[in-house]
Amino acid sequence: MIRFDYSRPSGVNEAVQAGAGAQVAYLAGGTNLVDLMKENVARPLHVVDINRLPLDAIEEMDGGGLRLGALVTNADTAYDERVQRRYPLLSSAILAGASPQLRNAATNGGNLNQRTRCYYFYDVDTPCNKRNPGEGCGAIGGVNRIHAILGTSDHCIATHPSDMCVALAALNADIHVTGPAGERVIPIGEYHRLPGDEPWRDNTLKTGELVTAIDLPAEDFASHYTYLKLRDRLSYAFALVSVAVAMRIEDGAITEARVALGGVAHKPWRSPSAEELLVGEAPGDAIFATVAGAILEGAQGQGDNDFKIDLARRAIVRALHQAANGTPQSQTDKRIA
Repeated sequence: MIRFDYSRPSGVNEAVQAGAGAQVAYLAGGTNLVDLMKENVARPLHVVDINRLPLDAIEEMDGGGLRLGALVTNADTAYDERVQRRYPLLSSAILAGASPQLRNAATNGGNLNQRTRCYYFYDVDTPCNKRNPGEGCGAIGGVNRIHAILGTSDHCIATHPSDMCVALAALNADIHVTGPAGERVIPIGEYHRLPGDEPWRDNTLKTGELVTAIDLPAEDFASHYTYLKLRDRLSYAFALVSVAVAMRIEDGAITEARVALGGVAHKPWRSPSAEELLVGEAPGDAIFATVAGAILEGAQGQGDNDFKIDLARRAIVRALHQAANGTPQSQTDKRIA
């Protein structure tokens, strides 16, 4: 591990000032950053420990939403009574990820900003445009079983690893950030980005910006939802494909539906035009299959991950049935419902 400076500010403005320099990293739970530093992937010259900042509360918002502080742990978020009652999709997605020990340490802001688990990104002896721009992408033409099938580019086929962010995408969350230029709010759909020709940019944060909170709008998806995660083993594994569904049904017809996918792209993947196909329809195999096909339009495998296309299609249909039936996937009994 390289030598680095360390500071521990107690205020947000002080933290932003410290984070405005070159090669600075914010440290919260450390469940991702410390690993990256140990593997020599991340080489910050200054680590800013933000754990003293007053960002560790879950607060009611005017209008009925919830504001999740960036330093609230994943565990405290998932088990918060208000989250479980009003946003069970988010609670379920968080509990599908990592392990209890990691969820006790990992923070909401850190989860948003965690980096890909691509083998090539973590192995400094292999080419990776995300780690070293211009080197090439070792996964293209290499071992790519876990890699993306949507939104890829010739420069990168890595996937975003978060479960929490897939649920946030379906819930239309807003991300509050503050930086040298002041505060701003970024819709979750605009927060993460596709690789394009700048795969080293995971999100739309500007230099020195710090996530302070996540806002959950006041919406009722507590009756018809699910988070379905398919992986190589039932716990402590990243998704091959995951599906978050938030749905409203009135008089036997779907009045609103949101479908977000994880494990398939550089960001949580949504297709609003495909979701719109569900509106006004009665739940059923035919419409669900049509929507799955529309969501996966343009999906392309890279060889080892070709299976993900069919897996995602079947997972979307299964998740839509779970949500429509009001039988969400259990994160305790992980047999697929």
